[in-house]
Order: sequence, then structure tokens, then C-alpha cells
Amino acid sequence: MFYTCGPNEAMVVSGFCRSPPLMIAGGRVFVIPCIQQIQRISLNTLTLNVRSDKVYTRHGVPVSVTGIAQMKIQGQNKQMLAAACQMFMGKSEGEIAQIALETLEGHQRAIIAHLTVEEIYKDRKKFSEQVFKVASSDLVNMGISVVSYTLKDVHDDQDYLHSLGKARTAQVQKDARIGEAQNKRDAVMREAHAMQEKISAQYKNEIEMAKAQRDYELKKAAYDIEVNTKKAESEMAYQLQVAKTKQRIEEEKMQVQVVERTQQITLQEQEITRREKELEAKVKKPAEAERYRLEKLAEAQRLQLIMEAEAEAESIRIKGEAEAFAVEAKGRAEAEQMVKKAEAFQLYKDGAMVDMLLEKLPLMAEEISRPLSEANKVTMPNCPERCWKS
Repeated sequence: MFYTCGPNEAMVVSGFCRSPPLMIAGGRVFVIPCIQQIQRISLNTLTLNVRSDKVYTRHGVPVSVTGIAQMKIQGQNKQMLAAACQMFMGKSEGEIAQIALETLEGHQRAIIAHLTVEEIYKDRKKFSEQVFKVASSDLVNMGISVVSYTLKDVHDDQDYLHSLGKARTAQVQKDARIGEAQNKRDAVMREAHAMQEKISAQYKNEIEMAKAQRDYELKKAAYDIEVNTKKAESEMAYQLQVAKTKQRIEEEKMQVQVVERTQQITLQEQEITRREKELEAKVKKPAEAERYRLEKLAEAQRLQLIMEAEAEAESIRIKGEAEAFAVEAKGRAEAEQMVKKAEAFQLYKDGAMVDMLLEKLPLMAEEISRPLSEANKVTMPNCPERCWKS
């Protein structure tokens, strides 16, 4: 006999030839009557209202927490489906929900006891994640998966949360007042900044206008200088042209004067040539003859003086050579004498020294007595007797 089931339930066939039992989630199966048995288990999602009343937190404040959990038996996972069949086969959805609810509520109480009221109230997401994580690891062993968990409500009977709300409200109001004051201050600062920018823009505009006026004046002055320069250049060019014209006229006049002067010089040169020829005929020829005679006479005298000077120089040269030869011969004789004396001193030594000393004694005595011979008077000082004895 064939049996079918929807996607929200699973069939478990046990008995003959079904060891272990056959589990089918959403499908059909053939069952042999009398020797095989079929059972069904619901795979519907269960919604649980998890409520924990007056649970003491870490700081000893009793709070009541309500959470909403969605869970179901996983039919696609064979291991989880086998665990769920072992745990809940033959039980209704209400009984399965009650078992899961008690498990969740126990985990929820345990997590509340380790947190403060502020941590639960301010960070609900963190609290929900902790409950979801702990409950999932425990319920998965029963074949149940937690689809979702959400913290629905947190309240207490001691007005602890209300007091926190008042403090937060006061803080918010304080922050609002501070924010309003800051906004007003910022508005005043922005207004002052806008006014400053306005004044700055006005000053910049005036500066730009002054710069434009200055540029205009400078350009106008430059244009005036250029116009005046051109005008002055034009006047100077006119005056220069007048001066050039006058100079050209003067040069032409000078050319005329030069031509006239040249003609006069030519006439004068012709007159000078005529007079030179006349002078040459009358004076220059006799003078040149006399000059030639005197030059020859002077040349003869010069040659005579040169010959006399050369003869005198030759005489002086010969005399100098003779004197030099005499000096050289005398030097050689003295050198030979000195060598002989040296040899004699070398031979006789002490006798030669005595001989030389005796030779020089008269000269030494003469030199010593010369100052005494020149003295007019000699005075001897009185000396005690002991001086003479000593």
C-alpha cells in the first residue's frame, strides 16, 4: 500500500526489511501491511513566546524579558530528522513546542543572569545573538533548528528602566540645549564670517578698482610718453634735417673755398719753383761745392781721429796684457813661495813656528808701543803695599 505526505511532515517506516527505519520528508512510500508500520512527525514551524519573569541580572536587578523564537524540525538533514524522531515520535506539536520552550527559556534566564540591565536594554541585538547561539547548539542535538530569535520586550517592576530613561532624557535635553547653543554660536560665527567676507570682498573690490585706476594711469602715462617721444623725435628729425641741409650748404661753400685755395697754392708753388731755380742757379750750386769740400775735410779728420784712437787702444791693450802677465808671474812666485813655506813648516814644524814668530815680533812690538809713544803723560795710581806683594 502506498502512503504520501506533504512537505510539512515526514513519514517513518519501520518493521520488516526496514532496519534502520526509513524516513521520508515530503514524498511517498510503499508499506507492506501487517509486517511494516508507518508513523508521521510534523515539520511545521513552531512560534514560541519565551517569557522569563523577574530574573535577577548581574547587579541583582529583577527584570522580565520576553522573546519570540521560530523553530522547526529539519526534514532535509537525515541526522537531525533521526534525532527528532527519537526524541519526539508520537508527540503532538504542542508537546514538542513545550519542550523547546522550556529549553529556550532556561538559556534565556542563564544569559540574563550574566548581563546587566543596561547591556540587555541598550544592546538587544547582542542579547538576541547570544540566546540564538546557545539555544541553537543545544536544540540541534534534538533535531530542532532555531530559525530566528528576537527580543520582544524588557521591563521591570522597580522603575529601574524608567530611571534610566529619565537620565537619558535629561542627557538628551542637555545635549539638545548644548546643540541649540552651539547652533546659535555657529550662526553668529557664520554671520560674522559672512560679514567679514563681505567687508573683505568690498576691500578687494576697492583694491581692484585702485589697481585698475593705477593701471589706467600708468598706461596713459606710457602712452603720453610715447606720444611725446614721437613728437620730440619728429621735431629732432626736422631740426636734424635742417642742420644737415645747412651742413651740406657749408660743405659746398667749403668746397668752393678749397678750390679757390688750391688754385692759390698752385700759383704759389709755381712761384716757389721759379724762385728755387733762380736760387739754385745763383746760390745753391756754389754752396753745394763748398759743402762737399767741407764734408771731405771732416771725413779726413774723422779718419785721423779714429786711427789715433785705435793706436792708443792697442797701446793700452798691450800695456794691460804686460801688467797682467807681471801680476800673474808675481802670483805664481808668491804661490810657489807659500808652497815652499808650507813644505818647510811641514818639515820643521816647531822650529818653523819659532822662526816665523821671531820674524813677526818686531812688528808686534811696534804696534804695541805706538799708542804709548803718542801719549803726552802717564799717571800711575797709588797702590797699597799688599798689591805689590801679591
